[in-house]
Amino acid sequence: MQEAGALAAVLSGPSGLGTAAARVAPRPDPLPEPGYAEMSWGDGSASPLYCPVVRRVDEPLAEEVDRRLVTWAADCGFTGKGLEQIGRAGFGKLVTLAHPDSDDPDHLLIAAQLNAVWWAADDYYADDSELGAAPTELPPRLALVMSAMDPVAPAGEFTEQLDEALRGDPILVGLNSAIGHLARHGSAVQVQRVCYSTFAMFVAWDAYAAWRYTGAYPPAWEYLAARQHDSFYTSMTLIDAVGGYELPAHLYYEPRVRRALMQAGTACVLVNDLYSVAKDAADEHPVCNMVLQIAADRDCSIEEATEATVELHNSMVRDFQEGHRKLRAVPSPELHRFLDGVRDWMAGGFEWHATNPRYQDSAKKS
Repeated sequence: MQEAGALAAVLSGPSGLGTAAARVAPRPDPLPEPGYAEMSWGDGSASPLYCPVVRRVDEPLAEEVDRRLVTWAADCGFTGKGLEQIGRAGFGKLVTLAHPDSDDPDHLLIAAQLNAVWWAADDYYADDSELGAAPTELPPRLALVMSAMDPVAPAGEFTEQLDEALRGDPILVGLNSAIGHLARHGSAVQVQRVCYSTFAMFVAWDAYAAWRYTGAYPPAWEYLAARQHDSFYTSMTLIDAVGGYELPAHLYYEPRVRRALMQAGTACVLVNDLYSVAKDAADEHPVCNMVLQIAADRDCSIEEATEATVELHNSMVRDFQEGHRKLRAVPSPELHRFLDGVRDWMAGGFEWHATNPRYQDSAKKS
């Protein structure tokens, strides 16, 4: 009890004159408080995944977000197969599942846009050889992505060439446009939070590219260290902006809060690895994947490595659940709402992977 009181005192932040003006938007109509459950996945042969339960399924809202997303993607220059992929991917469903505290399609579109272009960059720049991903081309491509998201200062005659390059790639146009949309609804702090979590993610992408290029794949522990900064934590940075409020920095970056976010983001990305094993292993230059790295380390079967990954996922989710419970002692409605949003993201991320053909088909083959 004393520990909870001390934690609340440390995290409650500044008080007094001027602090009552915190930006906290009201939630939509209250949704049922969800629990956690063991979820069957793939073909059902592996142990279940311990996940939060989804709070909302709203297909009409998801369809509206997808409609707006496809229109926006076309405006950014996506055409043909690339535009079709964005239309079929179900990002509207993902963000509607993962952000149940918002029923505003324009706010949800922020998350749909950024997730869509992050996925496009991952496929076209980093992962899929058939789509043109090449390890030696990834680092310079990502350097331009940083300039698209966080515009650099004018540099005389050299700026014109940079601007031309940024306008010539739909992924770069999309990232710039999506950040502009976020800036219209969120604060400068929220924009930079998203930018710098993305740039940290890119460091991991560069490591993967080096591993694929040299063929010297990392042990599981090293891959996981990189993967924790290349996780759905990046998507979770949007939770408060989509919800129409802001979690203060002293809470967002507090070590216990950050630990909870990193655990949740990593748990979600382990779900992605589990659903992607067959696709990742089949690439001409195999993609790093926790299941594949464990199998290589232990010289064991994919089935045994899958069980180890499931066990790790479930441990992280239970640790998050316990940390979330302790953080409820902090007298901050923004923090409570944000951590509820993190839990909802885990629930929505699992449900989306479990129902999305891209991942469902791969999981059944693995």
